[in-house]
Amino acid sequence: MGWLWRLLLLLSIWLAGVSLYIVMVGERDDASQADAIVVLGAAAYDARPSPVFQERIRHGIALYRRGLAPVLIFTGGFGGQGARFSESQVARRYAQRQGVPERAILIETISRNTRENLRQAAALMRLRDLRRAIVVSDPLHMARALRICREIGIECAGSPTPTSRYRSFSTRWRFLASEVYFFHRDLFSRSR
Repeated sequence: MGWLWRLLLLLSIWLAGVSLYIVMVGERDDASQADAIVVLGAAAYDARPSPVFQERIRHGIALYRRGLAPVLIFTGGFGGQGARFSESQVARRYAQRQGVPERAILIETISRNTRENLRQAAALMRLRDLRRAIVVSDPLHMARALRICREIGIECAGSPTPTSRYRSFSTRWRFLASEVYFFHRDLFSRSR
């Protein structure tokens, strides 16, 4: 019976460590000069970004206005069945209404998850010989996004949204729990 308690203790320490790592990466903003700013997709409601997506878009625009990169890459395909606009089309429209010129915006419209967002962004970057990116997402999503960037060969720095909609204990806890799950899912699926 003693080995079971030790195993549970080790498991608890491991999960606490992974959670702490995810939180710490999400609290660090490493934005610096780059070739592009990649804004990861999130839900869109017809022609409007969800509150979560809007904060990502706004942060990407703020980085662009600071002159950290000449190009914004919005990612995200068509969310629901029958959606009129892809997430990235909604983001482009939002950015243009905020004064970002069309020539400074690239989009992809086929991705359905974080890994696909970043693969499509990497393809757009390769086509235009863009090498370094600032990746924008929510703080608790940043560790996974940066790990995927490294796996697929994007030289990147993370810049989490300072105005994440995940503020309450309940929403932060659920988001963190899902990111801990994805951390392990990706870890084990890579080893196959």
